[in-house]
Amino acid sequence: MEINGTIIRALSGFYYVEAEGTVYECRARGAFRKEGVSPLVGDSVTIETDGEKGTVVRIWERKNYLLRPPVANLDRLFIVSSVKSPEPNIFVIDKMSVFAEKSGIEPVIVFSKCELDDAQLLCDIYEKCGFSTVKCSSVTGEGLDKIAALISGCRCAFTGNSGVGKSSLINALVPDLSLETNGISEKLGRGRHTTRSVSLYSACGGYIADTPGFSSFEQSASPLLVEKEELAEQFPEFRRFITECRFYPSCSHTRDKGCAVCEAVKNGEIPVSRHESYLRMYEEVKNIKAWD
Repeated sequence: MEINGTIIRALSGFYYVEAEGTVYECRARGAFRKEGVSPLVGDSVTIETDGEKGTVVRIWERKNYLLRPPVANLDRLFIVSSVKSPEPNIFVIDKMSVFAEKSGIEPVIVFSKCELDDAQLLCDIYEKCGFSTVKCSSVTGEGLDKIAALISGCRCAFTGNSGVGKSSLINALVPDLSLETNGISEKLGRGRHTTRSVSLYSACGGYIADTPGFSSFEQSASPLLVEKEELAEQFPEFRRFITECRFYPSCSHTRDKGCAVCEAVKNGEIPVSRHESYLRMYEEVKNIKAWD
């Protein structure tokens, strides 16, 4: 029998598909491997069932997908950074926001552990750029109502450096999940990875995904899958200035004379930290050709 459902968990080659009120443990048909396609959590799929087990036989068209975190069909990506322990990594936040913008996913910037320090200056940077931001704490409960409202009616993922409190936030939002958490390794200055697989949970009137942590080194070293000509468009605060550049559309928005983006940075209309992240990403992609 064939039925349609959604992949809610992937682990070691098994895909757990929620369909018609039942969760089926499935393998994927071998043809996907030959086609170079891998099922992802969040995929809408058709499965052939045999009792409580089944086989994924079709993956329906995705509206978007990410490989890190490996999820599909997202509406919002919550990019979580702690204000302290570990210290926030602005470049990682900005790079993840570019991934989200490029994929057609709304990024929401979340600053956690606000019981330890004030996050208002950080929020001001991203609100000025047009992003939704949340100051929150899984200890005091600050900001949890706002996150729950943003999840409602949407399929969302949480991502961020290890140790920033993703699992703790999800536990605070949905206590019944009781996701495994660990403390910060003081020696390494980062968290121990506690999330071993990607899972999609029904919560707060929508769905949330908990994903494996990634270190800032891994993220900053990973290739940015955006061509240099497209990069500036992934910075929302750049968009209204791009066409005003003297050398539009060929302006690189780096240090060119007559660049409206650079002028906006000087005038305080674009945060300096955001332009610095742009320059760093531009260096990564400037020599990459479309066919590479």
